[in-house]
Amino acid sequence: MSSSPTTFDDAAALADAIISRVGKKIVMALPLGLGKPNHLANALVRRAIDDPSISLQIFTALTLEVPRPSSDLERRFLSPVLERLFKGYPDLVYANALHAGALPPNIEVNEFFMQAGRWLNSPRQQQNYISANYTHALRYILERNVNVVGQLVAPSDSRDQFSLSSNPDITIDLLKARRDGKADFICAGETNLALPYMGGEAEVEAAEFDFLLDNEALQFPLFAPPREPVSLADYAIGVHVASLVPDGGTLQIGIGSIGDAIGRALVLRHLNNEIFAATASALNVRGEERVPFEEGLYGASEMLVECFIDLIEAGVLKREVDGVLVHGGFFLGSKSLYRRLREMTPEERARISMVPVSFVNDLHGDEERKRAARKKARFVNTAMMATLTGAVISDGLEDGRVVSGVGGQYNFVAQAFALEDARSIITVRATRSKKGKTVSNIVFSYGHTTIPRHLRDIVVTEYGIADLRGKTDSDVIAEMLSVADSRFQPELLEQAKKAGKIAAHYEIPERQRHNTPAHLEAALREAREAGHLPLFPFGSDFTETEVALMPALARLSNASRSDLAKLMLRGGPETASTRRSLERMGLSNPSSLKERFYRRLLLGALAS
Repeated sequence: MSSSPTTFDDAAALADAIISRVGKKIVMALPLGLGKPNHLANALVRRAIDDPSISLQIFTALTLEVPRPSSDLERRFLSPVLERLFKGYPDLVYANALHAGALPPNIEVNEFFMQAGRWLNSPRQQQNYISANYTHALRYILERNVNVVGQLVAPSDSRDQFSLSSNPDITIDLLKARRDGKADFICAGETNLALPYMGGEAEVEAAEFDFLLDNEALQFPLFAPPREPVSLADYAIGVHVASLVPDGGTLQIGIGSIGDAIGRALVLRHLNNEIFAATASALNVRGEERVPFEEGLYGASEMLVECFIDLIEAGVLKREVDGVLVHGGFFLGSKSLYRRLREMTPEERARISMVPVSFVNDLHGDEERKRAARKKARFVNTAMMATLTGAVISDGLEDGRVVSGVGGQYNFVAQAFALEDARSIITVRATRSKKGKTVSNIVFSYGHTTIPRHLRDIVVTEYGIADLRGKTDSDVIAEMLSVADSRFQPELLEQAKKAGKIAAHYEIPERQRHNTPAHLEAALREAREAGHLPLFPFGSDFTETEVALMPALARLSNASRSDLAKLMLRGGPETASTRRSLERMGLSNPSSLKERFYRRLLLGALAS
């Protein structure tokens, strides 16, 4: 390992240097998500496409891709948004080739976590998926004798140090393995000036890199998915979860609208306690943690989700551990997240410590210190479905197809049982829309599980909290029935009785038989109308007109044929607001029968 890397300003030249050094059998590890060196990866993939004698195996996770509209209406809405948010972001060649069915057999891409649903119908990627806990990925990389590690990095001005920034997650441990003689690989960095420069363990010496791609002309904007809108169901889940988080405790939450809903509920609890208490009472919340935060929380999360920054600014996340407010393994978020991190003072950034995932996801290694720090921990993760007996389905379907991956979910569930005063909280929306029909996400049984029922703890839906830890199957089933949508409770109860898993005379209590969207809307109406539950609680990359369009477009996307027919017949009035929406969708002056059809449908959805 040289004292400073050999620097290139051309990705193709760097790819040739790598091939010259390691030969034509390349086993390359790339960080998940934001940390991929796109230009370097693309150059190696192109070399392997042009030369079939090159064997290129890529081990990675979470290949980020710009969303692809699936319908004309979606295209009309998304195209300007995608132009604003992703213009200049270089697509990954291997992903485009996989979608086109054109990636040659000498290139193999193994992922242990997929962008949700993106490869569901790709037999090749389904076959090449590696099921792994996040903390086991390092082991699998080493066992494959990786000989190239590529990483997007933030450079210091002098280029004598570099920050792994968004992705120290596995790379720090890989570099340590190389120093310890347990691995032998080329480490190649690609600079990106848009990456926030995170210090601490994320900062490494230039000597760690063999090669460096550093060219101002190759700079590209970071992948920045916009924050998701938060529904009333999400907010209800958020309020329930916030009532389970003790002051002075530890918090981990996942990405997405439910995470933002939890963040907003915690901020309400702290800064507008009367509103939080009233909302919790309206929802008949069982959790008893409702007072503002005096000592505050400490964050220990594999993903530094954006709302952690909002929680710091609101004074919720203020309990320091070794001078740090939150330890995270990787981050990915909106343009606002990257800007806020870049604009922080070095002292402010130092209180957000990016560390290996082995630190946040596990207790092994300095266990006594970790146990002391992670007191009263609440590890909150989201699932797709849950069974009546408490098993959790988060990553795949019962036919074996993978939707996303296990990631770190199991790690945090295991920690919740290993720590004396910790709890695992799994959030799941009670229902989903499938081909225009509402189906239950609480099911009697399912042919695939991510978290087995012997690790059942707390499950939260918009309708309440099911406390499952240490209870009998019959008591667990009763708890799960209490948080299921009431439209599905009778069938679920009958299935449990038929299987002999609950007493034949058991009846769901009257107070738990009103779990309906209408009841939920009534409970949250006052808080919503007062502006305490906005569609985007922490800001948005969408315009005011786009935000106004979202509920209507969601309604159309989830509508059955009969629903569409009703909306078509109903139509709706033209107002100043709807005219802006029609103009934004290119439907203010329809020029075809299809556009007139879309126009009337949209007016009907906006009116409803």
